[in-house]
Amino acid sequence: MVQEGRSILLIYTGGTIGMHEDPVKGALKPFDFTKIMQHLPEIRGYGYKIESVSFDPPIDSSDIDTATWIKIAEIIEENYHLFDGFVILHGTDTMAYSASAMSFMLEDLAKPVIFTGAQLPLGALRTDGKENMITSIMIAAAKEYGKPVVPEVCIYFESKLSRGNRTSKVNTEHFNAFQSPNYPYLAKAGVHLVYNREDVRIPGKFPELKVHKNLCTEIAILKLFPGINGAHLDAILGMEGLKGIILETYGAGNAPTGSWFLNRIKKALDRGIIVLDVSQCNIGSVEMGLYETSRKLLNAGVISGYDTTTEAAITKMMVLLGQGLTIAEVKMLLNKSLKGEFTHL
Repeated sequence: MVQEGRSILLIYTGGTIGMHEDPVKGALKPFDFTKIMQHLPEIRGYGYKIESVSFDPPIDSSDIDTATWIKIAEIIEENYHLFDGFVILHGTDTMAYSASAMSFMLEDLAKPVIFTGAQLPLGALRTDGKENMITSIMIAAAKEYGKPVVPEVCIYFESKLSRGNRTSKVNTEHFNAFQSPNYPYLAKAGVHLVYNREDVRIPGKFPELKVHKNLCTEIAILKLFPGINGAHLDAILGMEGLKGIILETYGAGNAPTGSWFLNRIKKALDRGIIVLDVSQCNIGSVEMGLYETSRKLLNAGVISGYDTTTEAAITKMMVLLGQGLTIAEVKMLLNKSLKGEFTHL
């Protein structure tokens, strides 16, 4: 099906997908995305207008930081009215963090922003990058009745489209690198590209895009483990300028019940540090109060993260704390699903 006139902006940040072998030197070098149509003849028949922006130099995904996210968001903001959709080519290691961040930074988004990448370089014989890129472009361009089919931030990888802030990287070895354990996939690509339309977030209206560029990095992740002690907690909770903690608890939100632990958490809360409880389990949800071990956290003022991913929790907190809101307002918004990032039980 030809979709004439659809315009897509490719944003290459770095990562394996953008590499190919230099025929002279035999080493991998960045792909020239200005010549993308020469390398993807399959996409020509769809009549898309495709342009590209490349980071120079490309950024390894392990070096992604908040400045990178702001740069991506600004590129989208500057080109928002010029293109029907955006495809962000990104390294896989931190892709779920970047997709989560973008979902909260791009408020009132009404166009597709599709992250994709590859486990093998685009120039490799067995690359997964070619199919990932082609299908991501098709999804970013897809419209029905003049409106985008998937107007939200997503990750497309190995035949599956998932909500960006519901996704985690789970595999370094195989092509199916990402999973969305607590939310249905938004589309699956086989012989046909089939959309799960009832689970796509469709804005009630299509307002003007607003971009949040102030991100607070004065936060930390505190992962519980058997044998954790007070000194460990003191090192993290005593960080200068600390404003928020993502507390990775056991199971359905459970934590030690000893006074050595709870007293330290209470003192942190009394100092105005926000504590958000997320589960270490990939599948399932925090249910604070279900067991006595989590009820004490709830009574102390810890917020439930429900079934949100750690990637979504930390980026959401960064964005909210960067908006100059009161502590009460941040807590209220953390307990509310803003971009479909959790299921409220």
